Amino acid sequence: MEPVIKLRAGCTKWDIRQKVWDYIEDNNLADFPRPVHHRIPNFKASHRASQRVTSLEFFVKAREIKVDPDKPLEGVRLSALQANKTLLVPTPRLRTGLFNQITPPPGASKEILRICSTSQGVKDFSIPLGLDSAVQVDLVVVGSVAVSEKGWRIGKGEGFADMEYAMMKAMGAVTEQTVVITVVHDCQVLDIPVELMDDHDLTVDYILTPTRVIKTNCTRPKPQGIIWSKISREMMSKIPILRSLQQIERRAGKDVTLKNEENPTPSPTCMSARTDHTNHMLTTKSNPGAAGLEDSTTVYIGNIPPTTRVSELKNLLRERKASPVHLTWQGAQHRAFLVYTDPHQAQLVLSSLEGLSIGGQVLRIELARSHRNNVNGHQVYGDKKKRSDYFKHGSETTEK
Repeated sequence: MEPVIKLRAGCTKWDIRQKVWDYIEDNNLADFPRPVHHRIPNFKASHRASQRVTSLEFFVKAREIKVDPDKPLEGVRLSALQANKTLLVPTPRLRTGLFNQITPPPGASKEILRICSTSQGVKDFSIPLGLDSAVQVDLVVVGSVAVSEKGWRIGKGEGFADMEYAMMKAMGAVTEQTVVITVVHDCQVLDIPVELMDDHDLTVDYILTPTRVIKTNCTRPKPQGIIWSKISREMMSKIPILRSLQQIERRAGKDVTLKNEENPTPSPTCMSARTDHTNHMLTTKSNPGAAGLEDSTTVYIGNIPPTTRVSELKNLLRERKASPVHLTWQGAQHRAFLVYTDPHQAQLVLSSLEGLSIGGQVLRIELARSHRNNVNGHQVYGDKKKRSDYFKHGSETTEK
């Protein structure tokens, strides 16, 4: 089947996400919650697509199934409960652990099982499982924003599905025989360029849509465990289970060095984890006064669409190898400031970001007028007047 959404050459993952979200909204293909932007879309007929899983042999044989908590996967969770499978759902944003096991009350009616399959049911009818639980997952079901018939998958940009699979692999909960499927609308099946895929990206074996079942025959290896060199200290602080897994793998003699530990100078690729607070100043947690930042240079980004989230900008920067040492986000003023270690790096970033757009709106990208960082981070980021003087750009200031 020919994809209905066409991709241009040189597109990024965020370009693809935006195209899918726009297409679903423009064609009224979504159910609640809306708009679908920055979500795994809850498309119409998601239950019909989900029901296709019951006819698949690997579902019938599976005993333990892990299903993401996304709204369009409710049908899969319900089917698993109705078939008396052990249903595991990741904890929200992995804050309190990895899995919750959904445990319906004895003799649960069809209506109670339906409630158990919803996000509220996950809260009310589940028990947490620790790393010492003897979990052996036979089937993994993930949500997607876009997927290709070759098995390439693009999520909403936060990386939790990839992280969850890597954690399961590290704790021995999945094997090479564990099947990974996703449930999407037909319009979400695209020709995703292979060059967009990274080693940590999770691929899928089957795609379920309202009209068909697609076997991808994907041979690309799935994540083989946690890539500790990509994990920041801030991520470790936000996801406690990572600390436990790090201790386990350290005792096993594995290299668990975090990406900030090899070099005490903050890496240009180290940005803070996602935040939904888009109308306040946000900076990274690394030490602004660390050695090597005395000659740092600031890049100004303006004309940012009002609906943009800071996580979207961060992912675009990562994709273009332009991650800053510090990022100051001023969503209400439609702008951001990126701090780089030296003028040469900033010039490379300007070239890399040339023509960058979000939602079809071309961003204004240039060196900030006052880009020399001759004070420490408390002076730049902590004092309102000095922030305003430091980040003054023409008639614009950091706070109004």
